[in-house]
Amino acid sequence: MSQLQKFRETLATYRRHGWRLARVLMTEGTLAQARLEVAAGDEAGGAFVFEGAAVEASEFDAMWLTRPSHGGREAWELRLVAEPPYALFELFEADEEEEDRADVRREMEARLRDYVSPPG
Repeated sequence: MSQLQKFRETLATYRRHGWRLARVLMTEGTLAQARLEVAAGDEAGGAFVFEGAAVEASEFDAMWLTRPSHGGREAWELRLVAEPPYALFELFEADEEEEDRADVRREMEARLRDYVSPPG
């Protein structure tokens, strides 16, 4: 199964549970694969947009997903698209400033980067 197909299948699972794709992180290899699909006429896997979400180059393949939570809060999950599955989760208060949310999301990306990087 291609990495783009893994993205699509993972996203389909999350959507069944009410999650919305907010942003996509792709390695250069996955971005190259997406560009080949676009060049071959397959509109499903854009080079800079994937399933309607912005794509950024990254050291790992992952998706940012979000959904409403109880009490007006908002749940965010950073899901690594790899085996074994791995995700980081954060719950934001309704009145939390966007700058603070962005700081937390950057910290989550750093934690995921540490997780996927080989030790040493």
